[in-house]
Amino acid sequence: RADVLVRGGKVVAVGPGAGGEGFSGREVDASGMYVMPGGIDPHTHLEMPFMGQVACDDFRSGQEAALAGGTTMHIDFALPDAHDLASGYRTYRQKAAKSVMDYGFHMAVTQWNEKTAADMKELVDAGVNSFKFFLAYKGALMVTDEEFLAGLERCKEIGAVPMVHAENGDAVVWGQKKVFEAGITGPEGHALSRPAVLEGEATARAIRLAQLVNSPLYVVHVMSKDALGEIVKAKQEGARVIGEPVASGLYWDESKMWDPDFKVAAQYVMSPPIRGPGHADALKEALASGVLDIVATDHAVFNSTQKALGRHDFRIIPNGVNGIEERLHITWETMVNSGMMKPQDFVRATSTQAAKVFNVFPQKGAIVEGADADIILLDPRKEHTISASSHHSRMDTNIYEGVTIKGRVVTTISQGKVVWDGEQLFTEEGAGRFIPMKPFGYLFDKLADVEPLEKGAATGAPVKRAAPGHEEL
Repeated sequence: RADVLVRGGKVVAVGPGAGGEGFSGREVDASGMYVMPGGIDPHTHLEMPFMGQVACDDFRSGQEAALAGGTTMHIDFALPDAHDLASGYRTYRQKAAKSVMDYGFHMAVTQWNEKTAADMKELVDAGVNSFKFFLAYKGALMVTDEEFLAGLERCKEIGAVPMVHAENGDAVVWGQKKVFEAGITGPEGHALSRPAVLEGEATARAIRLAQLVNSPLYVVHVMSKDALGEIVKAKQEGARVIGEPVASGLYWDESKMWDPDFKVAAQYVMSPPIRGPGHADALKEALASGVLDIVATDHAVFNSTQKALGRHDFRIIPNGVNGIEERLHITWETMVNSGMMKPQDFVRATSTQAAKVFNVFPQKGAIVEGADADIILLDPRKEHTISASSHHSRMDTNIYEGVTIKGRVVTTISQGKVVWDGEQLFTEEGAGRFIPMKPFGYLFDKLADVEPLEKGAATGAPVKRAAPGHEEL
């Protein structure tokens, strides 16, 4: 038990009686509640153009949903403009002008050339310290292994975290064709055409290439036992790999896509797909043990009218599910109420570890003197039921419709101000801040200076051969 004194948007004291005698400011009573650092969602897609549509949550509506769910910072994936990273960054900064809470950016790399390499350094200097590479979405976002290797090497040079969407894009296209030609055209075809083996293969390949370059690697939306197994193996070998499950993959299984109602089934279409029985249990166990590190959402929302474009062809259903508002509550229900995690571990998985990986700790992810005053109060006794009728996203459906949670965020404090009181939001458009994230975070500490491929040149080859033109006859 302690008091937390906030002034000027910062935590200035923590401890019994931190406010001192005669304190006259606003008091928020947290009796019987957990006082935690605000959540950090490191995987969102607000206002994202994708598959011929634009995600329906913009930087105001998505962030208001986040605040109502106890998340006080998110890191959004910016997309290049026609492969131009610097232009894409500027576009996303303009989109974010309406922000109501703190945010950062990752940047996607979708092509490799000299300008890409130069832009990456420019963005690192601007406060972007992570870059995402897609091994899927052939013909749109996907990079080749050659491009991925070049990106890994550049990330290592500039101290940025490389992130990977791990599915075998060529095999996905092959699987989609086979499934569609077999007459399976509904949302169930999405899951059937992208089996877990394709996620496992791509995860293994990405990890091996990162090991070749001696670079850290962040694997986004780990959805399967197959991918998890590769991460476990790599960590046992000492590789610096971060594994990120998402709330939907912890809670649901693929049977939601078997629903005969297209509108219901299409809600759950995301990539990699939500998996079959057993996968979620394995992911939860790995999260509880610390093998998986950070719970995110991959919040990319498309209304039922947008999803309906793929009614007769699962290949063109816009991929994405909601979660930016529900993440903390779903994680609390599945991990803490189940007894798999203690509240301290919950904080690590939903806030602190993300702050550390993206090098904003202890500014974020902690309630300590000098930290940003991003604080939530979670009442473990309070029950609530999730519904599209009461959520704050612009999405007209919710994949957690009807799910009842015991434990609710009843107060959210962002930048030292109460912005959510459990019933009402108090936000101001434009009050959100871009949070620069510095390069060379802890994942780069004591990395070997010489890549494995260069060790031969540095230490000498095991056999000496005559130079060309000097061979003995």
